[in-house]
Amino acid sequence: VRSSGVSNYVDVGLRELVRKDAIAGPDVLASGYHVRPVVAEDAFFGDPTLANLMGGVRTPADLVQIVRANLGHGVDWIKVLATDRAGLPDTDPRQQVLSDAQLRAVVEEAGTKRVPVQAHAHGDEGAMAAVRAGVRSIEHGTYLSDATLTLMKEKGTFLVPTYTTTFDLVEPGGDYDNPVLHLRGVHMLAVQREMIHRAQKIGVKIVTGADTGYGPTSVTRISTEIVNFVDIGLSPLAALQSATTVAAELLGIEKQTGAIEAGLEADLIVVDSNPLQNVGVLRDPLLIVSNGHIAVDRLTFGK
Repeated sequence: VRSSGVSNYVDVGLRELVRKDAIAGPDVLASGYHVRPVVAEDAFFGDPTLANLMGGVRTPADLVQIVRANLGHGVDWIKVLATDRAGLPDTDPRQQVLSDAQLRAVVEEAGTKRVPVQAHAHGDEGAMAAVRAGVRSIEHGTYLSDATLTLMKEKGTFLVPTYTTTFDLVEPGGDYDNPVLHLRGVHMLAVQREMIHRAQKIGVKIVTGADTGYGPTSVTRISTEIVNFVDIGLSPLAALQSATTVAAELLGIEKQTGAIEAGLEADLIVVDSNPLQNVGVLRDPLLIVSNGHIAVDRLTFGK
């Protein structure tokens, strides 16, 4: 699992607890704090060296400082904001928020530690700038043009549409229950479906994602994204690969996990029927094995 911005570096802590076999959980690729023009307030308590940025982030050097703080805490990825957010009612997700030079500074600083960058980008201009800067993946990509998608194909940039999260804007409950976001989501769903079809036709590699907190109010999961990919026209095999082999390639761990093969980690689930015939069974795993450890076992109820 790759995180995409958390408070207090809890993703780094979760990663280390799993590595020490203190808990049964997934391998975690941590991103720490989201690199954006307005730094999260709790970041200043977690890393007081950022105190000079409490008035806002204005220059490439300011962004480099945030990246270095994250790298100092041992993150595996950097998450940068290229356009504004869709999940807030008073923002326009098409608005570019960081310039080419600012995004390039983030990617170059992360590269000093060989750490890849994922870019939140709904709008086309911000996404194009992020791809030119050398990010590894575009998260969301709602309004991407053919020109941006073609450049992504040329540069090997992955697309993580988080299509299911747009459903979360529309449906009651979940992480984004707001009337303005409902109206926005209705519009975005159709745009995003069409964009995914164009991305697939152009040959951009597509990966599942679920942009929620996986908390007590969250209603979307990676399995939901796979089901929705099939509903909008991906084959069941392509949808499964977007969550396994293609996802592992994006994350740079394809020689470690992502497939059930000799020599790879024992990371797998068991379901009660063939997901290529009924992809919905992925929503109800009966056995979960992570790093060879059984984390969930619901194969029998007779004991």
